Amino acid sequence: MHEFHESSTITATFLLSIYILGFAFGPLFVAPLSETYGRSVCYHAGNVLFTVFSVGAALSNSMGMLMAFRFLMGLSGSVPITIGSGSIADVMPVEKRGRAMAAWAMGPLLGPCIGPVAGGYLIAAAGWRWVYWLITILAGVIAVIAFFTLKETYAPLLLQQKTDRLIKETGNTHLRSQLAGDEATSVAQNLKLAAIRPFKLLFLTPIVTLMAVYMAVVYGILYLLFTTFSFVYVKQYGFDEGASGTTFLPAGIGMFIGIIIFGAMSDIIVQKNNAAGLEHRPEVRILPSFSLPAGLLLPAGLFLYGWSVHFAIHWIVPMIGVVLFSIGLMGIMVCRITHPTSTLDAKLIIRSLDVHPKLPS
Repeated sequence: MHEFHESSTITATFLLSIYILGFAFGPLFVAPLSETYGRSVCYHAGNVLFTVFSVGAALSNSMGMLMAFRFLMGLSGSVPITIGSGSIADVMPVEKRGRAMAAWAMGPLLGPCIGPVAGGYLIAAAGWRWVYWLITILAGVIAVIAFFTLKETYAPLLLQQKTDRLIKETGNTHLRSQLAGDEATSVAQNLKLAAIRPFKLLFLTPIVTLMAVYMAVVYGILYLLFTTFSFVYVKQYGFDEGASGTTFLPAGIGMFIGIIIFGAMSDIIVQKNNAAGLEHRPEVRILPSFSLPAGLLLPAGLFLYGWSVHFAIHWIVPMIGVVLFSIGLMGIMVCRITHPTSTLDAKLIIRSLDVHPKLPS
């Protein structure tokens, strides 16, 4: 802000939130591409583009250029957020999926909490551009490692590859993958179906609509909360530039506590149902006895934060409020991220959704 001669708090907030705007638009492209070409291709492309755009942000010479590259970073960085949970569902048994999902969710949630701690001191020592150079180095290393180690997990694509291999080896052109769609459907049609399907789920299936809106509000509040830290703790409590980064730690602590509690509880519920011989249903993860305490922690934490800041109470009190909010946030994340019991079940649901305008209640 100082280097580009900006003083508007609105500009400062938008500079932060435009990255999240990329998260909003990225899934619209990533989701259909992953269902057509597989997950690994999307991961590799996202890793490379994220690294390139990080270099652009580091070399920015104006506020507009920096905003543009931050948006593109969010766009490419949305790949693991969009299909990461799908990859976990591909490889993890359902009774262990809760903890795995919670651990995965800590990446996009815990990153913005821990990153500013290092970033605050790095900016003070070497300038803001080195934040992006450090991200470039880390993202580049991960991109190379992923290229050699990350394997495809999307079952329909794997079965189709196996089918194509068997056709080539045996010469039997009648072989067909169990999860294959209509043979007459072209790649363009598949992309169109995959692009339209999420909107059908979002607008025509009430439970999906309600959960999506709830998660959007909660996730938005988290980042709005983050934007207040630099004003509240620096101006009101006198934190310096380096120490202001540590104000994000309470959110990380709360998320860590939340993943331990709610991730374990989620899997325990599934394991008990399995032991009782009950068929697993994803809805068990949103039972009121499980999700309601997490939902109540969100307003409780926000109230404690706002009340203590308004009356200038000791800085530890608003931090406790952030911890409570973050615990509840992880509980909501675990409750809301659910998947069908198998890829075959998912495929059947997808087919019925493409045929019928609305899924049965």
